[in-house]
Amino acid sequence: MLWISPSYAAEVDSLRLWRAPDNTRLVLDLSGPVEHKVFTLDNPNRLVIDIKNSTLKTTFDKLDLPSTPIDAMRSGLRGDADLRLVFDLKKPVTVKSFTLKAYEQYGDRLVVDIFDKQQSSNKPVSKVVPVDNRRIVVAIDAGHGGEDPGALGPRKVREKVVVLQIAKRLEQLFDKDPYFTGELVRTGDYYLAHRKRTAIAHDKRADFFLSIHADAFTNPKANGASVYALSTRGASSEAARYLAGKENRADLIGGAGSLSLDDKDDALAEVLLDLSMTATLSSSLDAGSYVLKNMGGVARLHKKKVEQAGFLVLKSPDIPSLLIETGFISNPTEASRLSNSAYQQKMAVAIYTGLVGYFTDHPPAGTAIAAARSTKARSYVIARGDTLSGIAQRYNTSVNRILSYNKMRSSTIKVGQKIMIPAG
Repeated sequence: MLWISPSYAAEVDSLRLWRAPDNTRLVLDLSGPVEHKVFTLDNPNRLVIDIKNSTLKTTFDKLDLPSTPIDAMRSGLRGDADLRLVFDLKKPVTVKSFTLKAYEQYGDRLVVDIFDKQQSSNKPVSKVVPVDNRRIVVAIDAGHGGEDPGALGPRKVREKVVVLQIAKRLEQLFDKDPYFTGELVRTGDYYLAHRKRTAIAHDKRADFFLSIHADAFTNPKANGASVYALSTRGASSEAARYLAGKENRADLIGGAGSLSLDDKDDALAEVLLDLSMTATLSSSLDAGSYVLKNMGGVARLHKKKVEQAGFLVLKSPDIPSLLIETGFISNPTEASRLSNSAYQQKMAVAIYTGLVGYFTDHPPAGTAIAAARSTKARSYVIARGDTLSGIAQRYNTSVNRILSYNKMRSSTIKVGQKIMIPAG
């Protein structure tokens, strides 16, 4: 077995542990780069980490083990100078390790990912069957997590904590709506790779993907919320990568749809994927304008329009997606707001109301909201810039009908007010 990385004497200053739904990440904080090797043993099951020319300067006392595959840990010397860490395991696992160089507030690190072994199943894979009158599924991804705190604000406000709190509030709002279901991509304090996040959204048959973040800048005066969609260039490069992988071609295109590429020739697959990504990007930009408008009623906007960038987390070819920067956590005032539960709720309501408004105007076929739109009145929350005449025109009705249906004495409306739009 080969040693990995260049060799230097180092100390293991601390160990950190995070549990995700299907894996555990162990991070060793180091005083410098190391050579290492990782392997597993059975009868009994053990994980062994050998670190060349190193010493242990910490204990295992504060590690939370009950939710992990690790039962106990011990350390010792291998030869004259090498450190050996042995982890007794409750069950067989697979492992992967890598080192990270010192960067910004982080020192050198050794990362060991411990993956639960999947139980084999002989059950056939079922085809997705479209369901009429289904709920719209919104995947809500809280950025960062685990050993990656994201941006750090004054008084140790951490982006990973704030965005998970906002994401959970969003999930509750969607779950309470009879036409929607919220699905958290990250449910706790652990890290997920970007493609894993979009894969989870795909597995949940999401109609839309929201990635929640908090911005940061070297100048603490920078402030304001932003909404991003994928750039055209980012979409083009992702299409090429997607078509290159055989496993990708078998994936369904269209979120909750049923079109696959595995039985299509290259030319047709390329055309279908291009059409899908073009429609996905268009939907993302349209939905982003709804969300941005509502966020403007809660926070100052950093930019007045939906921006575009090549964020990896937005690169699903078949699920419209937005990255929401809820504010600058590096700004003391905004960091304080983002840490406040009442403000988090206002921000969550703004994002929720914007996306509901988009889907009310653009209901996917086969969803409950599409059926309801043609048969009964629907609710609408007034956003900044709205007028009754504009709302009436959008929903193909009249101001008088809206006034009469809501028993309103005047056409005066205010931001946040909820009214009913009569059908037909």
